[in-house]
Amino acid sequence: MSKTQVICFANNKGGSGKSTTCANLGYELSSLGKKVLMVDGDMQLNLSLSFFDEETVLAMAESEKNLYYAVRGKKDLKDYIVNTPYENLDLIPSSILMSQVEYELFTMMQREFVLKKCLSSIKEEGKYDYILIDAPPTLGTWVINILCASDKVIVPVEASPWGLFGLANLFEFLGNMSEMTEAEVMGVLITKVDERKNYYRQTLEILDSYESINVFKTYIHVDSSIEWAQDASKPVSVFKKSTRSSKEFAELAKEVKKNGSR
Repeated sequence: MSKTQVICFANNKGGSGKSTTCANLGYELSSLGKKVLMVDGDMQLNLSLSFFDEETVLAMAESEKNLYYAVRGKKDLKDYIVNTPYENLDLIPSSILMSQVEYELFTMMQREFVLKKCLSSIKEEGKYDYILIDAPPTLGTWVINILCASDKVIVPVEASPWGLFGLANLFEFLGNMSEMTEAEVMGVLITKVDERKNYYRQTLEILDSYESINVFKTYIHVDSSIEWAQDASKPVSVFKKSTRSSKEFAELAKEVKKNGSR
């Protein structure tokens, strides 16, 4: 029986590319023959929309077969898995009701570990090589849940003047949680790189000043194909395999696979 690795994508700044990275890394890992389960932990539904059209996503969000109802009822998430159109790649969809999840958790005993318990049977079964969780851009109780359920954290950071805003707070937050979770930062991923501007080099220089923080060798360039793929509810490699970002996400998958070699 193989060991399942749980990786979450976290950054308290919105627009850093968490959902985009989660979706495309998930697809590329599945293309390498790995079994991947993705968990849409954000009320914005962006991860779900990366694989299904809006009508389908809204139908899942309005049903009771989504992450919100599983967490609210402390249910086994095995019963909430949806197959995507792609081999080796499954999803637990989100709901706009995730906006209420902080309140729901507040009333529960051991509220920081609800998601971990909901995922426990899936992880113990070992069917999946990876569980990828897309976290919302907050640092509340729900994100604590996600971190407590995770083995590793990938932090996407936008190469822009405001891209690093709040990153120190995130690392401090993770440090304060060290007694609660064993999740470690796998690495920082620089996204939305435009080499015509100096932001990428500035971002890299600042990240180098953080001791013991790995920065992925792969970084993701600005690429209009990403937005077109999102509009088509497809991974970028399915939408246009020859594009630069497709190749970059494929390289990222190799890095992640090597980092967590099993």
